[in-house]
Amino acid sequence: MYQKVLVPIDLAHADKLEKAIQTAVDLALHYKAEICFLGVGVNTPSDVAHNPKEFEQKLSEFAKSCSAKFGVTATASAHISHDPAVDLSKALVAKADELSADLIVMATHVPGVADHIFASHGGYVASHSDLSVFLVR
Repeated sequence: MYQKVLVPIDLAHADKLEKAIQTAVDLALHYKAEICFLGVGVNTPSDVAHNPKEFEQKLSEFAKSCSAKFGVTATASAHISHDPAVDLSKALVAKADELSADLIVMATHVPGVADHIFASHGGYVASHSDLSVFLVR
């Protein structure tokens, strides 16, 4: 049913994404699907990496470690943005299509008052993607 599961990942907060990652792993094992971790980085130095090349390398290492830890096929895809806060949601939808994913599994937060005014990233992706989207709290 699913062949490629896309999992947006923020390397700065990977420790808080365990539930979403485990959900993606369980689905990938069940359907014998590949997991693709998608990271959105910046051109400038950040807490995660000093440059885009280092960001891509760290994302790739993360995918390899997940592959070894969980016994799934995992790859990495980096998208470099000038302003991830603005571009993130649209980038996730576009990259999912570009990477030929057929399911997106992503972490989300418990909705609050602000979410009635501003769409969350997960809400945007679920509303604007043609793919199935599994939001994990």
